[in-house]
Amino acid sequence: MVASELQKPTKKNRGFYVKMRILHKGRQPEKNLFFKYYQWLLWFSFTLYLLTSFFVTNKPIPLSKTPVFGSKFSLASHVLFEPVNKTSQQSKLKNPATFKDLKIYIYGLSPEYNENWVSNKRCSNHLFASEVAIHRALLNAYDFRTFDPNEADFFFVPVYVSCNFSTVNGFPDIGNAPSLLFSAIQLISTNYPFWNRSRGSDHVFVASHDYGACFHAMEERAIDSGIPEFLKNSIILQTFGVNYKHPCQEVEHILIPPYITPESVRKTLEKAPLTGNRDIMVFFRGKMEVHPKNFSGKFYSKRVRTEIWRRYKGDKRFYLQRHRFTGYQSEIVRSVFCLCPLGWAPWSPRLVESVALGCVPVIIADGIRLPFPSAVKWAEISLTVGERDVGKLGKILEHVAATNLSAIQRNLWDPAIKHTLLFNDLMEEGDATWQILVSLYKKLDRSYRKSRVSSQ
Repeated sequence: MVASELQKPTKKNRGFYVKMRILHKGRQPEKNLFFKYYQWLLWFSFTLYLLTSFFVTNKPIPLSKTPVFGSKFSLASHVLFEPVNKTSQQSKLKNPATFKDLKIYIYGLSPEYNENWVSNKRCSNHLFASEVAIHRALLNAYDFRTFDPNEADFFFVPVYVSCNFSTVNGFPDIGNAPSLLFSAIQLISTNYPFWNRSRGSDHVFVASHDYGACFHAMEERAIDSGIPEFLKNSIILQTFGVNYKHPCQEVEHILIPPYITPESVRKTLEKAPLTGNRDIMVFFRGKMEVHPKNFSGKFYSKRVRTEIWRRYKGDKRFYLQRHRFTGYQSEIVRSVFCLCPLGWAPWSPRLVESVALGCVPVIIADGIRLPFPSAVKWAEISLTVGERDVGKLGKILEHVAATNLSAIQRNLWDPAIKHTLLFNDLMEEGDATWQILVSLYKKLDRSYRKSRVSSQ
């Protein structure tokens, strides 16, 4: 609704209007005073109940602070995707002293930018689905979320760019991501003042793809494309990260884990407990090309997976499978070591699945950076093997099994570790979305509001 369409409240639409009438036959003068009193009491009680219920279950923006920008995106944006029943849906968390009233505003973009994509259930369940999960968690985190953008430290822009699945190969077609994001930025910069005043430095986006905000699955093409100019001043939540200079991380960013559904982990652990029997020593299921294809001089997984298959396919210590199996998590929970080799990108969802299901991750991806290092002591729960040392895997894992395996498993099986890497629709203290807020709090120097307050 634009400003010109706003109507002055009338008796028909002014808040809660209750008209009550008590019907009775005939005249009863002796009870007239009693009935008037009784009618007034009922009316007052019922009105008080409705008003109280309304203000308890809603957190309206103070009208004095509500900016009107003459657009359908401004006036009602904060209610576009809110849960119907806030009291039952909202996260039970309180804003802790750690965050000192950190506040995030969520732009209420129209559904074609986000919610319409979720009609395909795969959108909210695949390995890039953290863009959906983070949005849902923030929507429900009312102690961290503000409905008044003037009170916000950061602005979350909920655009789902990974749900346009190719009809040819079924993979997400992220080629449309830059144009979709640019369209969203045009809308918010036109209808709100907040992007322009900070040039987007306090705005947060999710890029949960192979090479983050470079938006291409092939590294060479991703580097050529680079990060779109309009995103270079913002904060990117991305799964891609390496410990050397790389064009696809030359932006302010927070490294996040790939998405694994908490429900799938819970169901798997109900059937096979974390500390149960593990009869598979080394496990890997996934793409392992016997004759890897040459893509302009580049090979999938840098031939690491091919080498694993060639060397260990007949080794009884290794359970290697090249074909898909929907129940593969039941194999992970039976395994001692789970191989996590690079694919096209260095990161893999196997990393989170291995940790969540108690299998020691064996990371084979040179230079990879891992998410939330302050909360997860990766060196204490995983093994890192150089890509060139794949031929020594058997000896390395045998040595670990004979020496410090029990110490690694004890650290790995701490419930807090699994919790840190999983996204929940209702954010929980310590989970993946919580860790993102911790990281954002450390970037408060980018908050326009905080900088204005401190300068006064």
